[in-house]
Amino acid sequence: MHLIELYKSVQGESSFTGLPCIFVRLAGCNLRCAWCDSEYTFTGGKPFTADEIVAQIEALAPCRLVEFTGGEPMLQARELLPLMERLLAAGYTLMMETSGERALADVPKAVHKIVDVKCPGAGAAAYSFRMENLDALTKGDEVKFVLSHRADYEFARAFIAEHRLNERAGGVLLSPAFSKNPSPLRTVENATLDPRTLVEWMMEDGVDARLSLQIHKFIWEPMKKGV
Repeated sequence: MHLIELYKSVQGESSFTGLPCIFVRLAGCNLRCAWCDSEYTFTGGKPFTADEIVAQIEALAPCRLVEFTGGEPMLQARELLPLMERLLAAGYTLMMETSGERALADVPKAVHKIVDVKCPGAGAAAYSFRMENLDALTKGDEVKFVLSHRADYEFARAFIAEHRLNERAGGVLLSPAFSKNPSPLRTVENATLDPRTLVEWMMEDGVDARLSLQIHKFIWEPMKKGV
């Protein structure tokens, strides 16, 4: 498998927010979201065997929460899925961030999937979600929408209702996009959609979703890597 980085920090998003977590960031992505904050993952990375990855994870004990992210982890599904089974058998709690553009049916059900449905503001990557992945969702999973503006919010609101996401998954996340060129200040002004505005829309419409802020971008400088 090709990795960009492997490190321990706190989980910055989802219902696991704030918990210590080991991040395994895989190389490569086939999408090009307009607001992407991890373009450094598109190419490069170094090859590691499953044994080497497990050894690095074990060295970061006692943390037992592991997230696979990228890039797009499912581009390396052939190697990733057996590794997930191995770590689950060893007692780890696993998460995976994915765009949902790749088939998810074979991902172990015990893995908590954070599936990012791309909104219009994602640009060329918009509408890339594979609809059959709705059937692969479990109550341990969450569906995320990154929002840049009102049109993204309206797309997400309609998608949530039409596909009854809260009946399929454990929760829905609405996350304001961040500027690709933020100031070094740990401030909400770096968001392209003001979280207060988003909350007002959610409250007005009664949307059954969770506001999700990337707290690592408020704990550290927004462009800092390895956190």
